[in-house]
Amino acid sequence: MRRIAAADVGGTHARFAVATIDGGRVIELGEPVTLKTAEHGSFQLAWQEFGRRASIELPNELAIAFAGPIAGDVLKMTNNPWVIRPALIKDRLGVDRYTIVNDFGAVAHAVASLGDRDFKHVCGPERPLPEQGIITVLGPGTGLGVAILNRHGGSYDVIETEGGHVDFAPLDSLEDRILQQLRKNFRRVSVERLVAGRGLWNIYEALGAIEGLDLTFHDDKELWGAALEYRDSLANAALDRFCLSLGAVSGDMALAQGAEAVVIAGGLGLRLSDHLPDSGFRDRFIAKGRFERRMDEMPVKLITHPQPGLFGAAAAFAGEHP
Repeated sequence: MRRIAAADVGGTHARFAVATIDGGRVIELGEPVTLKTAEHGSFQLAWQEFGRRASIELPNELAIAFAGPIAGDVLKMTNNPWVIRPALIKDRLGVDRYTIVNDFGAVAHAVASLGDRDFKHVCGPERPLPEQGIITVLGPGTGLGVAILNRHGGSYDVIETEGGHVDFAPLDSLEDRILQQLRKNFRRVSVERLVAGRGLWNIYEALGAIEGLDLTFHDDKELWGAALEYRDSLANAALDRFCLSLGAVSGDMALAQGAEAVVIAGGLGLRLSDHLPDSGFRDRFIAKGRFERRMDEMPVKLITHPQPGLFGAAAAFAGEHP
């Protein structure tokens, strides 16, 4: 057994922990340290702050889950000004070996490695995730992450994608009007504009304009609180539309990827765990015309592990460096 460091770097937060791995598996994940990316000028500075807060000598092996494409000499984040230069990681961070995966690629590694107790049933047949075939992994956080998990013969592959940036397709007359409103602010409206942290605000603002109502809330945190606690009619309507869109997008991704099951992740996915089963998520998920029966026979789970990005990054490292 040996100890490695794991990092999960998103648009808003960077999370760090020490993981214990053995034989290609994660045995234990230590208590995480969460830092706000806006309060640190680079990944290196946040890494050093992690060492100070944890009061440890940092391990010389590192697994990173990174919220952006993993390609090229300079890795740029989608929703964060930090950049990472892989060629400089060993010297600047003082590590001997490292692994970098896309943030939702890391979540897919976690899905492959965790047990049934780390998932909550949302809709479809209430059975475990399949041991063979494709599982679509997606979830709303600062952005909308999407990855593919392909299980085969006791092993698995992860395909990292940028599926959150496909075009948004309205499915009824109200969503036609919401799209018209969003086009006033965005040259191109991707699904991430509606199904991500800022998405609830975008829908709320659009509905306010459509209804001719003044907005009660002007802060994302307050809006999410009011919507989840059913304290405001306009916020409630925005959350209903958010869940409808999440269902539609989840079904689209599963259909496009040939999935046998779907796992919802992301920080907002966890916040919605009690709301999704009673929302319009399922209706939109299965509303795929001639494929409605196939979609209705597909289990949809929500990952409940508190740190799937950190766990998955460590699992990716353990698989690459057993």
